[in-house]
Parts: sequence; C-alpha cells; structure tokens
Amino acid sequence: MANPPSAAAASREPVLSRRQLNRALLERQLLIRRRTLSAREAIEHLVGMQAQAPTPPYFGLWTRLEGFRQDELAELIRSRQAVRIALMRSTIHLVSARDALELRPLVQPAMDRGLKATHGKLLEGVDEAELAAAARKLIEERPMTFQEIGERLASDNRWHGRDVGVLGAAARTLLSLVQVPPRGLWGESGPAAHTTVKVWLGSEEAAAGPDSLEHMLERYLAAFGPATVQDMQAWCGLTRLGEVVKRMRPRLRVFRDEQGRELFDVPNAPLPDEDMPISPRFVAEFDNVLLSHADRARIISEEDRKRVFTINGIIRPTFLIDGFVAGMWSLVRERGSAALVITPFRPLSPQDRDALAEEGERLLSFAAPECEQREIRFN
Repeated sequence: MANPPSAAAASREPVLSRRQLNRALLERQLLIRRRTLSAREAIEHLVGMQAQAPTPPYFGLWTRLEGFRQDELAELIRSRQAVRIALMRSTIHLVSARDALELRPLVQPAMDRGLKATHGKLLEGVDEAELAAAARKLIEERPMTFQEIGERLASDNRWHGRDVGVLGAAARTLLSLVQVPPRGLWGESGPAAHTTVKVWLGSEEAAAGPDSLEHMLERYLAAFGPATVQDMQAWCGLTRLGEVVKRMRPRLRVFRDEQGRELFDVPNAPLPDEDMPISPRFVAEFDNVLLSHADRARIISEEDRKRVFTINGIIRPTFLIDGFVAGMWSLVRERGSAALVITPFRPLSPQDRDALAEEGERLLSFAAPECEQREIRFN
C-alpha cells in the first residue's frame, strides 16, 4: 500500500465526487463521444478489451469509434496485428500483438497464483517446467483446445491419471497462448484453439524491465483513472502494488474520493465537469468499464451490479443513462429479423427513452444489417 499522507497533506488533496469520477472514466474510455481512432489505436489506448466471448469487442469498438465496421477488427485478427490471449485477471483479452508480448509476462504472477489456488492440490508432484515443455511441443505442432491439450498430456505416462481439465489449465497458465482464427471473427465460428505466442507472432514475450510494471499502471490510469491502489489490483489481478505506486508517487497527481480514499492519476489526464451531458450508450457484455475498479460506484450502483453480474461469471450487456448503468439489453435474432430488447431498471424519461431508441437503431443497423425487419422492444 502507498504510504498514507499526513493529515495536512490529505487536506490539500482535491476531493473528486462520484460524478466527477464517472465523467473522467467515460472520457478516458471513449464513451462520451465517438472518436476517430483506428480500432488498433483504441484497443491499445484501452489496454485491451475483455473478450471471453467472440463478439463483445466488436460492440465495444462500435460504441466508442466513429464509423467502425466489423471487418476492421476481423482483419486485425486475421493479419495477427491483434490477438486473443489470457491476461488481466487471467481472462481472455483482445490486445494488439505488441501488447500481448509486453503485458503477458507482467501478469504471470497473478496467473500462477490463480492456478495454485484453483488446482494446486491436484498438481502436487507435477514438474511444471517438464509439463510446460511437453505442452509446448504438442501445441506448436498444431493449434489445440485446452481439452485436447489436457487429453494428450494425460495420455503421457508421466501424467497418466491426472485430471484432463487441470492439465489443460496448467498449460494455459504456464505458456503464453493465443487463440487462433476463426475464433474471434465476426460471423464465423470455430473452436477455442490455441498456439504459442512465438509461433503465431514470430517473437517471444518482451523481458520485463525495471519500469515495465510502472508503465502498465500509468496506462491503466490513463484509461481508467483516477484510481486507488485497490482499483489497480482489481483490474490486473496483481497484488502488493502499493510499493510500486509509492515509487511512482512523485510523478502522479493525487486526489481523494468522497470516502477519503487516496486516488492516483497521471498528469494532464482529462477531468471533465461532473455536469457534462452524456448521451445514452450501449455497453458490451464483459466490458472492462464495469470490471476494472474495486469500487465500481463510479458507474454502477451496488443494487444494479447484482443484476448485471451473474453468479456464474457472466457480465451482461448494459446501457448508460447520464453516464451510469440504467438497464440491460440483448439481441434476439430470428430468420430475417432482429430485435433489440431493452430492459430498464427504472422508468425512463420520454427524452431518455427516445434518445436510447435512436442509439438502438444504430446498434441494430450495425449488428444485423442483413435483416429486413428490425425492431426495438422495451421490457
């Protein structure tokens, strides 16, 4: 934890309201107005996009970028300029090839800790280096799913009788693996097959330098800040970041929230007025804007969080009114038709309802241009 300041120092630190933190987050998340960035530029600015399912990054980029089309991201994946890889919180993220090489070594401690906590007892007696070498040899022959990797490893006398799922999970943690197309391509389906970063990108991961972790946290603050140390840890899954922030402190801005917690920020990052008007926005399933803080009150209430975050790890797609989560949405497709189903948590004003419907028409045009019949339904 970063050293606590004196009472006098704390009294000098500006206090940011919940609405100020909301506007700062939305500005940095490219959600106040659509930007004219390329998809790759946006993905790197956001330090990746959670991509547990194939399509959410497409909706996430559509809601953030002017004129974004599905082919732009699909081509990045096909051409290996963007990849799907386990990173922050040990979840699949869509990142640029450059970030895959730079970020993967930095989050390895969190992935190791997760593997030990989940499967440590079942992996007792396993030589992890030996297992990783065997898995690498198999998976570099051809892309495989984790089930296939686990089955092949379990057929080896060294690990005969070991749980197939656990062996696959170990390979996922011990090796830097990327999902290969057609997985992740809009409108296409395929197994979650993996190969190594070295095979797919032709390069090994970058060696973590002395300032690499600090640089990653500065990028986090530029995309999600201002934030507490606990927020940073919630985002990346790493622990004991207080000492890192302590080293960074001389070059960071320091604020406090309304509960008195210390917030850190990079210099010159935008802090919009808390009364800045915000148009309705549709937020994709699993979007990191909802997942990257220990305290998510800056964008969603605790009551609404319980509706959006399911017990089995699904983060439902939502929409924002005045910058805060106000309900959920889903797409219902049938042959030749598509419906956007909007479920508000509270009654909407006529103005908000009309603006949301207008944005919903744009979403339908993006998601289902081939459908002759498109409609919006309010639950």
